[in-house]
Amino acid sequence: MHTKKISKVWIIVILLFLVALALWLFSGQKKEEVINFSTVKVEETTLQNSVTATGTIEPVISVTVGTQVSGIVSKLYVDYNSVVQKGQVIAELDKTNLTSELNTSKANLSSAQSALNYQASNYSRYQTLFKKGLVSADDFENAQLSYNQAKEQVAQATENVRRAQTNLSYATITSPIDGVVLSKSVEEGQTVAASFNTPELFTIAKDLTNMQVVANVDEADIGGVKEGERVTFTVDAYPEALFQGRVTQVRQEATTTNNVVTYQVVISAPNASLKLKPGLTASVTIYTFERTGVLCVPTKALRFTPTQEIVGKQRKIEDCNGKNKLWTLEGNLLKAHPVKLGMTDGTNTEIVSGISKGTEVISEVQVTSDEEQEDANRARSPFAPGPPGRRSNKK
Repeated sequence: MHTKKISKVWIIVILLFLVALALWLFSGQKKEEVINFSTVKVEETTLQNSVTATGTIEPVISVTVGTQVSGIVSKLYVDYNSVVQKGQVIAELDKTNLTSELNTSKANLSSAQSALNYQASNYSRYQTLFKKGLVSADDFENAQLSYNQAKEQVAQATENVRRAQTNLSYATITSPIDGVVLSKSVEEGQTVAASFNTPELFTIAKDLTNMQVVANVDEADIGGVKEGERVTFTVDAYPEALFQGRVTQVRQEATTTNNVVTYQVVISAPNASLKLKPGLTASVTIYTFERTGVLCVPTKALRFTPTQEIVGKQRKIEDCNGKNKLWTLEGNLLKAHPVKLGMTDGTNTEIVSGISKGTEVISEVQVTSDEEQEDANRARSPFAPGPPGRRSNKK
């Protein structure tokens, strides 16, 4: 009985060993790998580098209209969005005090002119008497001095009249340009004081069909921005519209805000549709480099470098001398082609020479197991059977 028990134990041990060995052998089998090459064509495209910034829509020419004299606003002839012509009266100040000053100046001029006439006659009489020796030189010189002082009083009074006339004319506010009234800062009956600063009454834009964008470009990007470069921009008011423009000015003055240095770039913004309004914020893209019809490949194709471990032993690799290479797949042969590069925008790189247009080059390699490849093929095929245990809903 004891011997039979030992025999059964050994049989169980041997069976367990065989099962473990079989599991080990089957689990140790490597899944066969499938190597797929992704290729791209060498073809013509557009290369461009760009700089982004934000800016503000502004009129090309806008004028702030003020007043040089103080007074009460008696009349306003325009309002917001009014179209005005150069020289058109747009407002008037109360003229009562200014008219009074003018009348006073004219009265003073008349008095000074009468005094001058008297002193002229007196000087002429003393001159005749002095020549005959009937008056002293001192009396003659006093008459001459009074005459000269009278002439100066007339000149001063004349200037006072001119000043009073000018101030009176300032009470009539006219438009300095043809344009549209953007803002109005006063109302009728309001008092404006021009003692220290010129009060602002209106802001007039000359032509709203030609606007401009003043964009703030970071110091790291300003080196590539030049006059004449193409610009596109959008505004939140019309998110689907893409507006076009050109760089017209790169200003040299730097602006520092929160330790960030920016430069103002002025961009033309044609506005025939009048969609662009002063003050809108624009998201700007400035194309600092742009060429069309350039022979290019995706930049990732230049980074591809095959090794025997990756491509498999059944394929051969034919390398070449060259700093930059593109690889083609010819049957089981991976062949390198030395190329000369030009400009790049990060995504695509210009091919100056070394390979012809239309050539398919390898951009990357993907290594998958045969099971993964079969699953992928099944997923792409509309006729592949579905997983077991599922019923089709089609009848």
